[in-house]
Order: sequence, then C-alpha cells, then structure tokens
Amino acid sequence: MKSRVGSQGSLEEGKDSVTKVVTQYKPLSIRLLQFLLLFLGIGIVFSLLSMYMVRYSVMQNVIPMVQSRFQPCFQQLSLESWIRPPSSLLHSMNDTQLFWRASIVPQIKEYPFNRTRKIAFMFLTRGPIPLAPLWERFFKGNELYSIYIHSLPSYRPDFPPSSVFHGRQIPSQEAKWGRMSMCDAERRLLANALLDISNEWFILLSEACIPLHNFKAIYHYISKSRYSFMGAADEPGPFGRGRYNPNMVPEVNITEWRKGSQWFEVNRKLAVDIVKDDVYYPKFEQFCRPPCYVDEHYFPTMLTIESPRLLANRTLTWVDWSRGGAHPATFGKADINDQFFKRISESSICVYNNQPTSLCYLFARKFAPSALGPLLEHSTKFLGF
Repeated sequence: MKSRVGSQGSLEEGKDSVTKVVTQYKPLSIRLLQFLLLFLGIGIVFSLLSMYMVRYSVMQNVIPMVQSRFQPCFQQLSLESWIRPPSSLLHSMNDTQLFWRASIVPQIKEYPFNRTRKIAFMFLTRGPIPLAPLWERFFKGNELYSIYIHSLPSYRPDFPPSSVFHGRQIPSQEAKWGRMSMCDAERRLLANALLDISNEWFILLSEACIPLHNFKAIYHYISKSRYSFMGAADEPGPFGRGRYNPNMVPEVNITEWRKGSQWFEVNRKLAVDIVKDDVYYPKFEQFCRPPCYVDEHYFPTMLTIESPRLLANRTLTWVDWSRGGAHPATFGKADINDQFFKRISESSICVYNNQPTSLCYLFARKFAPSALGPLLEHSTKFLGF
C-alpha cells in the first residue's frame, strides 16, 4: 500500500510540476502573440499610408499632364481655331498634304460667324518685286486683302517688318515657263490662300504687274461681279485647237479645248476646284507639252468643262501683244505718260454682269523696274492712289 501511495504521490507531484511550467510560459506566449499582432497592425497601417501617399503623388503628377495633353485638343475643336488664319505661311506640308487640306470645304453655306471677305493677291515671281513701293501705296489704309508670294526656293526676301510683303512668302518650288511646274506654283498659291477662310477672291499677279485703280475701286468691281475673270476662248487656229492632243479624250474633247491668259481672278469655289483636281491634271501633265503651254490651257479648259456659267471669259490684266513674239511688250520709264494710260482705258469694250462697259482692266503688265519712279510720282493722277 505504501508503494502504491508513494507512486500516486509522485504522479501528483509530476502533474503539479507540469502545471507550474505551463503556468510560467502562458503569459510569455500571450505577450509574444500580442507583439506579433501589434507588429502586423503597424505594418498594415504603414502599407495603407504608403499606398495613399504613392497614389496622391502619382495623381498630382498625372492630372497636370492629362490637362496639358488634352487642353490643346479642346482649343483645336473651337470655332476660333478653324476660322483663324495661319499665324505663319511657312509649313512642312508637301503639295499632296497641302492640296488635301485646302480642299476641305464646309457643306453648310451659311457661315455661323461674321465673315470678312478679302481678296488674296498672289504674286508669282522668280525673286524680288521691284514695284513693291507702288503696291505698298496701293494697300495703305486698307484691310480687306491678303498677300502671298511664290518665288524661287533659293530667293530670300528682305522686306522690312513694316512692309505688307514681310513674311508673306509661301513654301515654293522652281516653276518653269510653259511647263506643268508653272501650274503647280499657281495651285500652290491658291491652296495656301485657301487656308485663310476669309479669302473669297484670288488674283494671280506677277512682279511686273501694277494696279490701274485704287484699292476700293478694285474691291468693289470684283466683289460685285457675278462671274470670275478667266479668259477661255475657243480658237480654231494653230495657237488654239492646234495645240490639242487627241490623247486627252475622254476627259477633254477638242470642242472643249480653251485658251486664256495666265493671269486670272477666281472666286473661292473655283479655287477649290483647281486645287482638288485629279481628273484633268494627269492629261495636261502628260499630253500638253510645248508648243502646248499648260498655263494658257489647263485652267481655262478645266473650268469651262466644270463651271462654264461662273466665268466672265476675260482677264482683268491688260497686256500688249502688238509687238509680236512669245512675250508681251515691256514698258519702262519713258512709257509712263497720259497717252499710255489713256490707251489702256480706251483699249476695248467688254461685258460686266451682262452689261457693256469700258472699265475692263484692273491691272496691267509688263513694267520694268525703271517705271517705278514715274509711277510713284504720278500715281495719284494715273492710278487714283
């Protein structure tokens, strides 16, 4: 019995020992668990704070970028951005891109703003404009005009900032007389001028041209005309139908073949027609070669086919072919007198808005640089400005 009691006592003592050990380690485990939970909680809080700070920082940087990226788009979609003329005539577009851009036409004819209608004066030159001082006087005090200059690419104009010709040179290419490159230059002038939606009428001039009347008289004459002024004559002789190439059919038949002056005035509708043309251009480029001169036949023929009722069938630029040769007469200092301008004013009778008139020409050519002095001296008397 003693041994059994002794064994039972030993067992009870063992249990007490284990209970003491467990009791000793229990507070330690709870504290460790509490520490781990506290550490985990701090980590979670720190992670959430870090995520918030990162998100806040990114949004602070992204929002201005998004605003700066999309704000110009809203500006480009505004009406003002569409109707505002280009701030500079220099651009990087090639002819294909330029003609496409210039041929975009609103389909709603009524403008949703007060549109100021201007005349685009387009100067096709090789280099300088010797008669620029006379033109400066002509434009002075007027605003309803734009100026465009197409010269040789190598020419660098030196007009002062105060000049109306300053900064008016367009990206250009070499144009050769009698070649399609000449019509390319004229289309290039029209396309650049079409980028200004205020331009309603387009006049092609050379560096040897002068105005025969003051600006207000010319603006009134053109703006009140029902027709555009481009010669389109059907000449049966060797210099008319004789230059026709049968390979131009079916786009151009000989009965539709026309000849006219290179120097013209067209309205906006006809300017777009010229710029966007891809039907007649290939035919003239391939089959109108000297002695066929595209600058005398391409536009008159094309517009006669497409819009004959919009043409006055005459030019506004007076020239003198009486001396013979491939080029008209040139006039210098000695030619500038009363008899000369009287001869121009009385040279012909024409039709204006279906009524006969003696006021047929608004411009004249060809004038040498030596004519500038007497033209400036007597501009009020001879030209009205």
